[in-house]
Amino acid sequence: MKVQLDKTFPMPGSPAIAWQFLQDVEAVAGCMPGAQLTERVDENHHKGTVTVKIGPATMSFRGEVEVEDIDQTTQTLRLLGKGTDSTGNSGVSMSLQARIEAVDGGLSQLVGSSEVSVSGKAAAFGGRMMDSVADKILLQFADNFAAEVAALQDPGSVKTDTGDGKKAPRATELNALALAWAVFKDWLRGLFGKKKA
Repeated sequence: MKVQLDKTFPMPGSPAIAWQFLQDVEAVAGCMPGAQLTERVDENHHKGTVTVKIGPATMSFRGEVEVEDIDQTTQTLRLLGKGTDSTGNSGVSMSLQARIEAVDGGLSQLVGSSEVSVSGKAAAFGGRMMDSVADKILLQFADNFAAEVAALQDPGSVKTDTGDGKKAPRATELNALALAWAVFKDWLRGLFGKKKA
């Protein structure tokens, strides 16, 4: 099963600052809820894990991320990721293209396009639920990404120090309760929408 995602998110910083952050693959991965890079194989290859809740199931995927291209001219990053869950019953692959565009007021926006292919047990949940889950994950990712861009744009405006010289941890875990509620609402909307038709 394939899911196509095309999203645009406003950023609270200049194109130069947003592009600077987008090129830091390890930092960008840290913005993805439930994701963690565990090993840097070389400049363009990383190993990592992703944990996500889909319906009643929580799945942990272990895999690889490859940086296919970083285009300075168009400020575009292309990634390819693939992995399998801990039981070997599900597989996932993702191609992602993200670019930074300038907007009015000296600010920027993050434009992303990705195709996610899911096989095995995870595919059994269906496209509607996968779309809903993916949307909520991307919204949390965009919020985390924007917070990092804002901190780079104006380091004094974002309080990240805990008082002991350490940076406060950014919330990158997937908000499972909010996600479950959103999926439930989508399911109800679909259920009642069919009855009215």
